[in-house]
Amino acid sequence: MAAAKQVNITVTKRNGSLEPVNVEKFNRVAEWACEGLSGVSASALAIKTQVQFYDKIKTIDLMNATIKSAADLISEEAPNYQYVAARLINYHLRKEVYGGINPIKLIDHVRNVVAKGFYDSAILDAYDESEWKALDAFIDHDRDFEMTYAAMEQWRGKYLVKNRVTNETFETPQMAYILIAATLFSKYPKETRLKWVKEYYDAISTHWISLPTPVMAGVRTPQKQFSSCVLIDVGDSLDSISASSHAVIKYISRRAGIGLNVGRIRAVGSPIRNGDAYHTGIVPFIKHFQTAIKSCNQGGIRNAAGTLYYPFWHYEFEDLIVLKNSKGIEDNRARHLDYGVQFSKLAYERLLAGGNITLFSPSDVPGLYDAFFQDQELFKKLYEDAERDTTIRKKTIKAIDLFTSFMQERKNTGRIYMMNVDHANTHSAFNEKDATIYMSNLCCLPGDTRINIRTVDGIEMSLTIDELMKTDLKDCKIKSWDGSKVVWENLESAWETKKTDELFRIETPDGKIIECTPDHKILTKRGWVEAQHLTEDDDLITD
Repeated sequence: MAAAKQVNITVTKRNGSLEPVNVEKFNRVAEWACEGLSGVSASALAIKTQVQFYDKIKTIDLMNATIKSAADLISEEAPNYQYVAARLINYHLRKEVYGGINPIKLIDHVRNVVAKGFYDSAILDAYDESEWKALDAFIDHDRDFEMTYAAMEQWRGKYLVKNRVTNETFETPQMAYILIAATLFSKYPKETRLKWVKEYYDAISTHWISLPTPVMAGVRTPQKQFSSCVLIDVGDSLDSISASSHAVIKYISRRAGIGLNVGRIRAVGSPIRNGDAYHTGIVPFIKHFQTAIKSCNQGGIRNAAGTLYYPFWHYEFEDLIVLKNSKGIEDNRARHLDYGVQFSKLAYERLLAGGNITLFSPSDVPGLYDAFFQDQELFKKLYEDAERDTTIRKKTIKAIDLFTSFMQERKNTGRIYMMNVDHANTHSAFNEKDATIYMSNLCCLPGDTRINIRTVDGIEMSLTIDELMKTDLKDCKIKSWDGSKVVWENLESAWETKKTDELFRIETPDGKIIECTPDHKILTKRGWVEAQHLTEDDDLITD
């Protein structure tokens, strides 16, 4: 290759000393980063980086300039530079964490980081010396070099344990993966836990399992937090609201996302202490929760987020539905949260019938709020009784206007969601009366999350979501996960599954039983047919 030209500048080492830039060493690193990759050039990388050199440049700045140069060379014509940049990040991390390119023993690494206060010291006592040797043998450090630039940037920016004030990093991805697994299974019986650690480590380090941020970033640290999404049901009292706010701050400081059910809070103007005072309404408390949620930045890893839920029949619906709207003033908006409106069958019945929806304060209709989630027949009775009761404060709005305002705000903001509470409870794994589902939380997968698929020809592929979204799905047939020979027509039919009370049982010619939803497509001699439209005369194609 054409080596970078020698220049008369110095580099500042980590200990503060100066020495001339070793261009030959730099060229060797560039060649190593490009080795075995098609469509990349060590010369191009060296030349692009060299123009950024300046006298007394710090070694860390020199390395970051090299990484940036490789990243800038990524294009549709030269996509492999993403692996060049990733290798350079790994090289930089190993020099920082281990003092060289080769990792140190796991137990020595853990002791070092525990001594600095960034790993939980309990992990040291959880395993004996022989187990630490076994754990060390499980690690495949070469897996770090299989990641792309985007994945490695995510790792060093968000997930690796580090001092976020000094920006000193204390681990590499494979060390993080093995310690996540070791922490999660540390309480298992000694006779079996190493087996579980090995299997789990292999699954997460080869990206068959995608982990949530709190686990990725903190489960091996003193600030461990195992839940990515925390749901908090807020009661209609100052004590409950204050306790909920306290819980919000505790959980977001440990990197959890928050779901808040605020629909129990009584409406503005409702009496307090038998009329000693009147209620200021739900909006001021929502703004209070917004402040609590945004009070922590989750250690620089991500911004804290929360989704608030309330029922379609709440007396303040018209004020709540516009909280995220860009119009209005700060006093009547809370734009930094997401919202979910809770609907049920009754709302749709009123909409289809061209009827009205009556809005109540939950405090004025005892039992209505719980019945809304647990018993739709009881909810309808209580709701209609309250509509007829002239002593109860209420508002009436056309169903079409309510749904229009919901859809309008959803279209304009993109961050207001619909929750059908009746189906959420009757179609879940839980009994709606004993383990009622009141809310959810928003969970998103980043674009570099890998999805593993298997083609009908038996070829296994691992693609990121970004890559998968760019794939022509119509030409990509895949097997169902149970290993049967019945195939989907294309990946588009596998993107979303729908829950239903009705499942079809289909027996294939080779004797296998498949349970599927009515709209699941099955390949027959007359083409692709939904399960609900199959007849006894249909011949299934299983090859």
